[in-house]
Amino acid sequence: MDLAGKVVIVTGGSAGVGAATARQLADRGAKLMLVARGRGPLEAVAAELRGRTAVSICPLDVIDADACAAMFEQTVAELGRVDVLINNAGAHARGPLEAVEAERLARMVRVNLEAPIRLSRMVLPYLRDAGGGAIINVGSLAGRTPLPGSATYGATKAGLRSFSHALADELADSGIKVALVSPGPIDTGFIMDELHTVSDLTLSQPMCTADDVARVIVDLLGPGATVERPMPRSSGVLTMVAYVAPWLVKPFRPLLQRKGARVRARIMSARGDESG
Repeated sequence: MDLAGKVVIVTGGSAGVGAATARQLADRGAKLMLVARGRGPLEAVAAELRGRTAVSICPLDVIDADACAAMFEQTVAELGRVDVLINNAGAHARGPLEAVEAERLARMVRVNLEAPIRLSRMVLPYLRDAGGGAIINVGSLAGRTPLPGSATYGATKAGLRSFSHALADELADSGIKVALVSPGPIDTGFIMDELHTVSDLTLSQPMCTADDVARVIVDLLGPGATVERPMPRSSGVLTMVAYVAPWLVKPFRPLLQRKGARVRARIMSARGDESG
């Protein structure tokens, strides 16, 4: 897809992968509607990018259906159309199921699964009016294999993965592309600000940057029939084996946990060095 002049909605667009994606889209001439809960961070990203492209912002919570409907209307009013929806907003409450408050579990389901499904449903008439377009969902390798301590999060991402594949089939002949990026750990505040709660299994996998994930998102907007892009590829292979034949991988779990513990110690040590 030639992104010059295209209008792209990015949820979770005020930081991390969302902000990195917005920057790369702006470099390619896309117009942007950035969505997140906090107005201040949204305005900061928008101010950075407005010298390169048209940028609108809409502070909202993606679980608010009425606010989302109004956001699509605002996008058309201010930017003229909608060509792409990137469902990037996410929530995670880590820990054993019994240790996480029920309200936080429910919010994960609503933000990570209910909201992308609703937003995808809402955007379809706009994409048809535009003559085609794309929906890109940001999943996780946790949606490809069970991960203790992230049971609900993994369930939401597994659901998003299933939804993405099924919707891609439904829309195969419509001119509307549906794709999913499934990254492992990402070097953003989503993990690094809560490092003490992140599982050793998660940290055993190579860490991507927000820019790495953003590049894959932009790449998925290009030609080709790829529906899912796990990243890095080595972790994608491992998680698929764990999904299909968990008994093959389970004996290696202690080894992976020890590796993850070393990674955590190395990161924390580096932080200590930086702080003096």
